[in-house]
Amino acid sequence: MTNYLPLSGLKVVDLTNIIMGPYTTQLLGDLGADIIKVEDVNGDMTRNIGVQKSLNMSSMYLGVNRNKRSIVLDLKKNISKKVLWKLIKKSDVFIHNMRPTKICNLGFSPTKVKKQNNKMIFVGLYGYGKYGEYTEQPAFDDIIQGQSGLASLYQLRKKSPSFVPSVVADKTIGLLASTALLAAYIKSLKTGEGSCVEVSMFEGMVSYTLLEHQHGQIFSPSVGNIGYPRLLSKRRKPYKTKDGYICILPYTDKQWFKFFEIINKKDLKNDRRFSNIKARSKDINLLYQLVEESVKKKTSAQLCEVLKKNDIPHGVVNTLEALKNDKHLKKVNFFRETKHPSEGRIVLPDTGIKINNKSLPIRKHQPSLGENSKEILEEIGYSNKEISKILDLNKK
Repeated sequence: MTNYLPLSGLKVVDLTNIIMGPYTTQLLGDLGADIIKVEDVNGDMTRNIGVQKSLNMSSMYLGVNRNKRSIVLDLKKNISKKVLWKLIKKSDVFIHNMRPTKICNLGFSPTKVKKQNNKMIFVGLYGYGKYGEYTEQPAFDDIIQGQSGLASLYQLRKKSPSFVPSVVADKTIGLLASTALLAAYIKSLKTGEGSCVEVSMFEGMVSYTLLEHQHGQIFSPSVGNIGYPRLLSKRRKPYKTKDGYICILPYTDKQWFKFFEIINKKDLKNDRRFSNIKARSKDINLLYQLVEESVKKKTSAQLCEVLKKNDIPHGVVNTLEALKNDKHLKKVNFFRETKHPSEGRIVLPDTGIKINNKSLPIRKHQPSLGENSKEILEEIGYSNKEISKILDLNKK
């Protein structure tokens, strides 16, 4: 039974591909929404990125497309556009990640969509906001990490800027988009009115990066430099132990004073440089050096034992391979093994969300290209004869 899922009954027409959009809609699908993934005859680009056992079913695609159905529509053809219009009329949300002029040139502008369904929540996921200097430029995660200032943070600690080795912009903006979309959905439930939601990768990631790093320049005129010193400290890092690496972050006065006791430097709590959070922030490099030097002669297990006993935030550095053996993740059954009809047994991480003490279920496997075309066409009223014609015209 999945009727406890809060988005059961929400129908989403999903015209997105790669990561940002599919991650957004997978989150909605995990929460119970019916996600209709509209793909062209070549399919989502991620279908063939990463390791794969079968054509069009790569590891990247499998990771971000569960709880969806797939229909193939070649939107260069009028018959396929008519199908998409029928889907839009019978759905609650239309989401895409094309550039603003491209979606308009295709014939599915916010205005036209709203005319066909005035309760529709129209969501445009863009690289850049619609009215800016870069509006029509292509944007991918690496580009946005650089332009948003995120990559430059590494330059302040090392000699050159660097990318976070994760599609962090795609995933962050996917979360932002799902939040905005759900807010619009709540409004529609209250008022019966649709909304046009625009989410920009660039603006969203600039906001994300500056949240703590605007620092002294949040005031006008500014009262200090940009960049949050604690996070930019060259000594802010996992600390080497006798047999590995550990992360330690005493934060409150109580935690720091306990830590000083543990490393036999109890008198430091009376040192004005370390007596409160404001003072510690000014001498953070010295403080982190103290932590680094105090742990290198102990094993990670020894440190974890004493830090846990004293309620000081800490954690070992896991490799990606080690995550499957993490004691906590094992206890909460985080890694879920499921059987895929074409790929066999696959392992998927949980979402981190529980509703009424239940994890969000994998209700639908990741669909093959166009796997659900026939059933979706039947649902919106096409006859068998019409369906055969549509399927024939949407073959590669």
